Amino acid sequence: MRKLLLLAVLAVGIYSCRKVEPPKPYGPLPSEQQVKYQEMEFNAFVHFNMNTFTNMEWGSGAEDPDTFNPTDLDCDQWARVCKDAGMKGIILTAKHHDGFCLWPTKTTKHSVKYSKWKDGKGDVVKELSDACRKYGLKFGIYLSPWDRNNAKYGTPEYNTEVFREQLRELLTNYGEIFEIWFDGANGGTGYYGGANEKRQVDRKTYYNWPEVYKIVRKLQPNAVLFSDAGPEVRWVGNEKGYANKTNWCLLRRDEFYPGSPNYKQLTSGHEDGTHWVPAEVDVSTRPGWYYHKSEDHQVKTLPQLLDIYYHSVGRNANLLLNIPPEPSGHFNENDVKALMALSKQLKEDFKTDLAKGSKISASVVRGRDYGAKNLIDGNKDTYWATPDTVTSGSIVLEFNKPTFVNRFLVQEYIPLGQRVKEFTVEAMVDGKWQTVAKETTIGYKRILRFEPVEAEKIRFTVMKSKACPVISNLELYHAPAVLIEPAVSRNKKGVVFIRSFGKTSEVYFTADGSDPVKEGKLYSGPFVLKDKGVVKAVIKDKTTGKFSPVASVDFDVCKEKWQVRKGGEKGNKAIDGNPGTSYLVTGNKLPVDIIVDLGEELNIKGFTYLPVQGRWAKGVAKDYEFYVSRNGRIWGKPNVKGEFANIKNNPVLQTVEFEPVKGRYIKLKAVSTVDDKPVLGVAELGVITE
Repeated sequence: MRKLLLLAVLAVGIYSCRKVEPPKPYGPLPSEQQVKYQEMEFNAFVHFNMNTFTNMEWGSGAEDPDTFNPTDLDCDQWARVCKDAGMKGIILTAKHHDGFCLWPTKTTKHSVKYSKWKDGKGDVVKELSDACRKYGLKFGIYLSPWDRNNAKYGTPEYNTEVFREQLRELLTNYGEIFEIWFDGANGGTGYYGGANEKRQVDRKTYYNWPEVYKIVRKLQPNAVLFSDAGPEVRWVGNEKGYANKTNWCLLRRDEFYPGSPNYKQLTSGHEDGTHWVPAEVDVSTRPGWYYHKSEDHQVKTLPQLLDIYYHSVGRNANLLLNIPPEPSGHFNENDVKALMALSKQLKEDFKTDLAKGSKISASVVRGRDYGAKNLIDGNKDTYWATPDTVTSGSIVLEFNKPTFVNRFLVQEYIPLGQRVKEFTVEAMVDGKWQTVAKETTIGYKRILRFEPVEAEKIRFTVMKSKACPVISNLELYHAPAVLIEPAVSRNKKGVVFIRSFGKTSEVYFTADGSDPVKEGKLYSGPFVLKDKGVVKAVIKDKTTGKFSPVASVDFDVCKEKWQVRKGGEKGNKAIDGNPGTSYLVTGNKLPVDIIVDLGEELNIKGFTYLPVQGRWAKGVAKDYEFYVSRNGRIWGKPNVKGEFANIKNNPVLQTVEFEPVKGRYIKLKAVSTVDDKPVLGVAELGVITE
């Protein structure tokens, strides 16, 4: 018996030492360039061109080259900020649809060479490519196929003599390029050398894309090509900043081309895709892609940017975040602050990998070289895998003591393909397993956010996979709450809402102006405040005890009784307490006014006006008159009149005070508007009472 046992142990030892073959590749695979691209994860887009100086998004092509004239171009600042923000590369709009070229091209006179900037000797492309090398960033270029300036656009000569020559110049003279960006905007009205007409092209065939790609492959063999169809990186199908939860790196590529009508499929890719074409999420820090001073107050907040990050990088896509420089040639301080806040928060979110201190085990392994420890060894080239015939399996991470967790990060070993179709994450709490998340695809990287759980163990289970799962990395974190001041608002009925950011926090508030840290009540839901009052609120991180800055909002009288005269339900959007809604009053000619019945007589000493918010806001009042009446028929002279200074560039809340007067009706008259059109747009109108 002892002899048989010895033989069995020896057999097991010999078997365990036997070399097990790695999994075979499955399905479409990434190229070396694509793997390196996906490892970059987070890059910058810089829209800086003629539109920066004309305050446009799409130029006509008829602009005078002298219009482009940055007073203090500082590409070093761009690169430094992007580096500090954690980005790995920058893509520059070398030519947008108006055709103006940021380098001294030989193909057109619509370029920096013919501008007064640096006496025609400037080259933005060179300055930024040099700055990228200086700060260790990769450099990419956006070259618009559409050209609204060029007389040859729409003819074969445009492609051979202009577009492809411009591409050769950019790929030859500025060092290594990591990504070439083509979009699908092609054909339409334009200047076209003075023709001023509409020109249509067949987006699928006109540019002869295979010939374009050959030029890239020859001159920049390590670059990846971006467009709706790739061929190496695809558009995510929206400009809102997210990929779908289910996101395959695979695509039936031949069904797409730049400007494809079936672009919505790009947000998820195809499970049965024929080619490896990962998604790129492009989104701007502002409503527009180019800088507009009027959007200085509309830079995305930290919670918004975090959502974008977790919905792009966290969903198996690369993030391309646009930062539009000012006409001076600098990033605006508001954008810089937003980027630094994002960078700081992400460093905190991923500060300590809790998986590294855990005991890890697997329900099944392929062999000794493919065990669970490969998931937490910090080596991207090692992985856990199951036998070929097993397409599911679990990993358990056990802590020394109950540990708070609210982030789960997992990666497939993509050189062998994307395989996982469904997985779950569970936490053992007080000896019982509870489901934290049930998701679909993984791909290069998947990051989940969830409510903090104080877990004894975490279990990751691949439920379904195309072939044996091959997982290279697994990380766990306890990210702190987002400690920025909460958002406080009140609707027309006097109901106060306080919104916090992140779910690991509590909100404390007061409604009498006192300190919410010392005297605040726990916020459990909306409450009613129909009188005047100062609401202060603060967020407290439940796990650290830290507090956010205090939000303070001074509310005047409740608007529950208010009605916009002749406005109907639409008119209420001007007095509903929501800055995201608005009411447009249209007249035949200026001036145009809005009248509000306050429902009771008040002692009024001022008013507030918030113009319509958005990229192309209508009816922004410039010169104004404001009236108070007791009966709504006799108005007399205006109680105050003047100009909303710089409101075109800075459309924020305007506050005007005057000598107190009693009245039940108010009238705001737009004597002029910033666009000289007979439309008055009101996002919110209010009064200041004694």
